[in-house]
Order: sequence, then structure tokens, then C-alpha cells
Amino acid sequence: MRSFGYLYLSWRKGFGYSRHIVGVIKIKNNATTFSYINDAVERAKKEGFTPYVEFPDLEKIYTDNVIEIFSQRLIKSERGDIGNFLKFWEIPLTKTDDKVYLIAYTQAWVPTDNFEILADFNPSKKLCFVTDLAGLSITKIDSDKLEVGDTLTFKNVSIDSDSKAVQVFKGEFLLGYIKKIHNRVFYKKGSEFLTIKVKSIEKNGVLKRVFLKVASK
Repeated sequence: MRSFGYLYLSWRKGFGYSRHIVGVIKIKNNATTFSYINDAVERAKKEGFTPYVEFPDLEKIYTDNVIEIFSQRLIKSERGDIGNFLKFWEIPLTKTDDKVYLIAYTQAWVPTDNFEILADFNPSKKLCFVTDLAGLSITKIDSDKLEVGDTLTFKNVSIDSDSKAVQVFKGEFLLGYIKKIHNRVFYKKGSEFLTIKVKSIEKNGVLKRVFLKVASK
């Protein structure tokens, strides 16, 4: 089984705001398309969403240079810190030239906009990916509550904003949620073999950002 299916374009107004899954990248038989998800776009517009610059037409199905355009968000391979970057995102050396894989596993995240690309992962035997904990701006947890290397647990729940929500706990203490799209893997067959560990923490009195390593046992 492939480790992920479709890739989804996520947008949010800013830190602390809900994510809107506004588009989908489909890769089938060596053909790649990108299109917007109309109902999600309409909701996002109420918070100021505008289309991705290279894909301005909300009604069009794009077929040309989709991966090439989105791969412009990736870190340049000639950078001196590329090794640390790949290690952080758990990218094996065999995948360093695979643009689709890199987009999926790094979220193609850049600090200059509010977009991310999120993979719909499958709980395959060797699955290992990094995600960041959602909801910290609401829970406002003291920074001493969590340490790198902590093993966490999860619970599937349904809430108004997400029918496939996944809560993340340390012991009985609710930390936050797995972000949208990444949470889907916890609802698939084999999810009982998934583990969550704290990979990295950014803090300033409270937990500002927490990166989690999700892997199959």
C-alpha cells in the first residue's frame, strides 16, 4: 500500500485560526491535477481567502506543471542545512529527489504565506511522518507540561468542525488535536498500530508549537 493518497491544499487566516481544505492534488497513472473544493473555498473567503497565485481560476482543473509549481515551496537542495531539514522531517535519503514525496512529508510549508499541503496518509507498515499539534492557541498549555521524546496517546472523536477529529493526550491531559487531513490516518484499518511521540517543541512560557512524530509500530 502507498503511504499516502491525495494531497490537499490547506489555508488559514493565520496562527490560531481554523484550517480550510481548499484544494486537492490528485496523482493517477502519472497524470497530476489540481482543483479547488468549492464549498470549502466559499467558507474560506469569509476569512479573506484568495486563490493560490499560480492557480487563479477557482473553477478550472489544472493539469500542467502542478507538482513543479508546488515544489517551488520546497527548501533548495543546495542549502547548507539541507541535511538537518531532511532529518527533521524523517525523509530517507532515497527520497531526496522525489518532489511529490517531499511535498507530502514536509507539508511544503513556508513562513511567508498561510498555505500548507497535507497528505492523506495510510497506516502502512513503515509509515513515519511529522505533523504539528493543532489547538495550542486555545489550550495555552504551560511549557513544562511536555518534553521531547514523550509518548502520547490519541482518541478519535467527532466535533462540529471535524467529524474525524483526533484528540492527543499526555496521560489524561488533553494537549490538542491532530491537524485536518493528517487525522484521517487514525480512522483507517491498522491505525491501532500507530504511535505518537513529541519530536520538537517551540515554547515561550506556554507551548507555542509542538511537532509530533507519527509512526507505525
